[in-house]
Amino acid sequence: MRYNKITIICAAFLMLALTGCKKIVEVAPANSLDEALSFSTPEKCLAAINGVYDAAQSGFYAGGAVRGYPFGAANIEQGDMRGEDMHNNATFYQITYESTYDPSTANNVYMWHTLYALINRANLVREGCNAAVAAGILTPALGLQYDAECRFMRAWAHHELLLNFCRPFNDNAGNNLGVTYRDTGINSIDKINTALAYNRPRDLVSTCYTKMLNDLNIAETNLPATKNTFRATKGAAIALKMRLRMHMGDWSLATGVAFEANKLISGTFPNYISPIGAFKLTTSPDGPFLNNNSEESMLSIKNDANDNPGVNGALPAMFGALSVGGRGLVDISQVIWNNPYWRCDDLRRTLLTLPGTTTYYFTAKYKDVVSRTDAAPQIRYAEILLTQAEAYARNAPGVTVDLTAINYLNAVRNRSLPAASLPGSIYTAANFATKTDLVKAILFERRIEFLAEGRRWSDIHRLALDATYGIAGVPAKVATLFNSLLATYNCATYPVPPTTLTLKPYTDYRFIWPIPSDETTSNPVQVQNPGY
Repeated sequence: MRYNKITIICAAFLMLALTGCKKIVEVAPANSLDEALSFSTPEKCLAAINGVYDAAQSGFYAGGAVRGYPFGAANIEQGDMRGEDMHNNATFYQITYESTYDPSTANNVYMWHTLYALINRANLVREGCNAAVAAGILTPALGLQYDAECRFMRAWAHHELLLNFCRPFNDNAGNNLGVTYRDTGINSIDKINTALAYNRPRDLVSTCYTKMLNDLNIAETNLPATKNTFRATKGAAIALKMRLRMHMGDWSLATGVAFEANKLISGTFPNYISPIGAFKLTTSPDGPFLNNNSEESMLSIKNDANDNPGVNGALPAMFGALSVGGRGLVDISQVIWNNPYWRCDDLRRTLLTLPGTTTYYFTAKYKDVVSRTDAAPQIRYAEILLTQAEAYARNAPGVTVDLTAINYLNAVRNRSLPAASLPGSIYTAANFATKTDLVKAILFERRIEFLAEGRRWSDIHRLALDATYGIAGVPAKVATLFNSLLATYNCATYPVPPTTLTLKPYTDYRFIWPIPSDETTSNPVQVQNPGY
């Protein structure tokens, strides 16, 4: 996020607000526009808010290309490539997959820049809309909603930065270096104050979490409760707070994960439904991917035929099998496919996967390989139930197996079991010797439920120092371009795949990404991560 990049970001933001255009090809010099004009009518304020979501879906890459950075596709693809359950089948993601990145590597550099571009746009729009309220252009109620949407987006973006560039919260109680939490807009016209605002040091991880939670508490209060898959809502704000509390290890029933989740869960097993937004599980595990706006989808980033990640970014292109018109660059790894804890009759093996022509299995979650209109799923109701299951399981006294936790786990798991196997296959307390076994089952359920949705690295990151449940590093993986045959995928004999890319321990500097070199060069107080 160098100074010259900030100028481009601000100018692009202004042009978007003034014209309502979705894509910016050329931008005028930042000081040639009056930023106040961007918020001079309610319509222009709404265009500016839409621009914040556009920045989340299609941030700049390599000078202007659209590849789904940061949340249009890239966070899902990068999150999977940092884990072991999806396999890199080409050189495209080799650097991320094999952890050979450096401070100039494109993927981590542009994730950094586009996340901060999103943050800066959210800050500028927030400030502009608040000024529009003061000027009588926006109603106070609408101003509070727009303020809340911007707070949500900047909290979400800061958390994504922490997951990739910083050590987890439970390392040194959050007292390691986080990222610079930017909660004011950087106005490119005022160059002196811009330089002062930009040259700020990194905040502690704990400070970032405090500020994110503050933003999300305000967002929860002021966002609408009604369902809107493609914009921030009260339900999405609570769900994101659950994630933050989970990464902090705050499982408390009174203040932590469970406290937040109880706002989103009502009903009894198996018919859980959210009193906020009426979210619920689809009856079949493929339901969220047959309809971009399903009742389970709490937050997704919209892609459409006119504005989507291009061939080098779209989820159905990158993850789709060659046999159906995809590029076949990322497949499902034998690490997860051959795991004996994944039942052979699990419907997610058939409804949500697809064999390639001769070699690999691919995800079938993203289906539109022609127009690439598949939304990028970011929060689903299944996540709420599984996170709450983990909270109740961990909170049980001693080694006690919590029945409520089992019910939440079964609600997600049972829809993927064939009817012929029920009710005999439903988990009961007898299936778990201790609560440790139950937590392990919940964590494994997350792996298969969110396979190809980019959630794997998030769990690896938060559990890295958990001696019971964590991997303690970047996991061992099947080698890039592994000469695979479909015969190596076997859920009956469970052959162990050759993980020739060995585990990189948590102490290895490559567990986290480097701060981009252009950032450390242009910002004299920015500290590089050790080892780079």
